[in-house]
Amino acid sequence: MTTGIALFDTALGTCAIAWRAAGIVGVQLPEGSPEATRQRLEHCFPDAVEHQPPAPVQRAIDGIREHLGGALDDLRWIDLDFEGVPEFDCTVYDLTRAIDPGTTLTYGEIAAELGKPGAAQAVGQALGRNPLPVVIPCHRVLAAGGQVGGFSAGGGTLTKRELLALEHTPGFDDPVLF
Repeated sequence: MTTGIALFDTALGTCAIAWRAAGIVGVQLPEGSPEATRQRLEHCFPDAVEHQPPAPVQRAIDGIREHLGGALDDLRWIDLDFEGVPEFDCTVYDLTRAIDPGTTLTYGEIAAELGKPGAAQAVGQALGRNPLPVVIPCHRVLAAGGQVGGFSAGGGTLTKRELLALEHTPGFDDPVLF
């Protein structure tokens, strides 16, 4: 099955999206340049071909663009395709997708919800592989004690803090200096 990709501009910079017939398979937050953003997504989906997005993908792009522009949306309405994603990761992603904008959970809380209270590190690793940042809002998952933890998207924890501030998350909604 062919994977399509497209780049699109947002308030944070140029993002990219990848899709197959069943739904969205990847979202790439901005890297240092549009070409770097494209290359990072193509690294994850080497068979991808750049296409004009079909209507459902364009609606997803519009929703992501609006969310990153400050019109908060939980983006749960976007159809996703998890083919080939490990079952544990899918379960973590489902729980993470249920976190509302402006709220957070910790890696340990996600692990406890999974019935695996000692699996906080495994939860963090699954979120580090998240192919759909923002749509699966891994930025809303923090380390113990409200610490930021990691973030594998471009810009690292600075981007994570920026996303949390954008969503008016308590403790992160103060202006951030870059």
